[in-house]
Parts: sequence; C-alpha cells; structure tokens
Amino acid sequence: MNNIQFKNTSIAYTDTGKGTAIVLLHGFLENQKMWDNYVAPFTKKNRVITIDLLGHGDTECLGYVHTMEDNADAVHAVLAELRIRKAILVGHSMGGYVALAFAELYPENIKGLVLLNSTAKADSDERKTNRDRAIKAVKQSYIGFVSLAVANLFSENNRERLVEEIENTKKEALKTPLQAIVASLEGMKIRADREVLLHLTPYQKMLVLGKKDPILDYEETKAQITNTEVEFVTFPDGHMSYIENQEELTKILLQFFKKI
Repeated sequence: MNNIQFKNTSIAYTDTGKGTAIVLLHGFLENQKMWDNYVAPFTKKNRVITIDLLGHGDTECLGYVHTMEDNADAVHAVLAELRIRKAILVGHSMGGYVALAFAELYPENIKGLVLLNSTAKADSDERKTNRDRAIKAVKQSYIGFVSLAVANLFSENNRERLVEEIENTKKEALKTPLQAIVASLEGMKIRADREVLLHLTPYQKMLVLGKKDPILDYEETKAQITNTEVEFVTFPDGHMSYIENQEELTKILLQFFKKI
C-alpha cells in the first residue's frame, strides 16, 4: 500500500503490474480490498491501480462533503504521481460516479470506462430524500445501518448462498468512519447528471447491470445507453456483481481491456 498527500489528506493506493493502466474504483462502504480477486488476473497483461476513495479504507476524510469531483481530483493526483497519462477506469456503484466525474474533468486522461452496477444519472428527488434518511439512520445506529445497507445490496436468492462473503463485506464496511459515510452520502446526493458522456465521448465504454439490483432500476438505467455504442452486460443478480458473478465478470472485463 502506498500513500500520497492530496489537499493535506493521505490517499492510499496500490500499483501492480505493467501494461495499459487499469484504475479500479470501489463503491460506497467499500475499499480497494473489494478488488482482491481481480488484481491477479488483470495484472497478467495490465498495470492495475486500486485507490481508496475519500474516507474509505486507508484514505483519510477530506471534509464534511466528499463530492464526486473531489474524489476524481484525488484519483487524478494518484495518476499524476505515477506518471500515468491515460487509463481505463472501472467504477463500482459510487466508484462509477467518481469515474464519470473524472471523465468530465480529465477527458484527455481516459482510455476506456466501465460502469459496474452504476448509473450516469443524477439522484432523483426520491433518491435525495432517501440519502437524507440514510444520514439520519447512520447517525442514530451506525452498526445497524451499515449491516442492513450491505445485506440489501445482494439479490435475495444470494443472501444465503453468499453468507461468508456478505459477512466479510460488512466487516470491511464497518471500518468506514461515520464522517466518511455522511460525507459520501452528501456528495452522491448533489452529484451532476453525466448521461451525456455515454453518448458523446470517443473511447470504449461498458455498462454492467444486475437484473435484480435493489438499488438501481434496471430498465431505467439500461435506457441511458439507447442509441449509444456502449457495450452492455446483464447479470441475473443484484448490486454486487463483482461478488455475485465474479467468474463471468472477470472474463468480460479482460475481453474489454483486450479490445482497448
């Protein structure tokens, strides 16, 4: 694990392998460890960078609101430190929002984009209200909120099959400090709509969705890529494709990287 200073905040990252740079960005309540099973297959032909986003894993909090732009700037600072000019970004959930913010702020640094269980749309009014509810809930019962939030990300039929994986995911999530959870919820709530990037950017893009994702409306999210060149992959499960569909996802991502 390495660190750089960004706005007086320590940002943690890993850097392994050689070749085209792949930047793996975790979601809300996750950290770079979520990619542990992917780094080995990916580093056979690529250079893989994993980054702990603001307030997650070993990266410190930056303030009371962690905007997607702040996170994107932190990612850019890591790439500048490593002298990486262009990279393929893979973002899970909130990591996808950060990848999109990065794509808007630093278009010349992006070689490809994968949105994994993520969306380019801004929060609807209903989602914003739910974020405010979540902020209240986590302040009232931190452990209860985190445990429930994690379990609810998996499709119902996988909650028994993946008991061990869900427990491990909860353990990692509980390392996220309260300030970081609130700051991230505030940041996601105010993020910009970036659907236009799926239509007008020149690099290869992929959207991966779970049919039974309890967080994202499948049809609505899929509709964003109508009349685009974006490659589309569907899994039959929930929001956690990287756990629920690990083997197939590894193959699909390797094929995507190969094309670029």
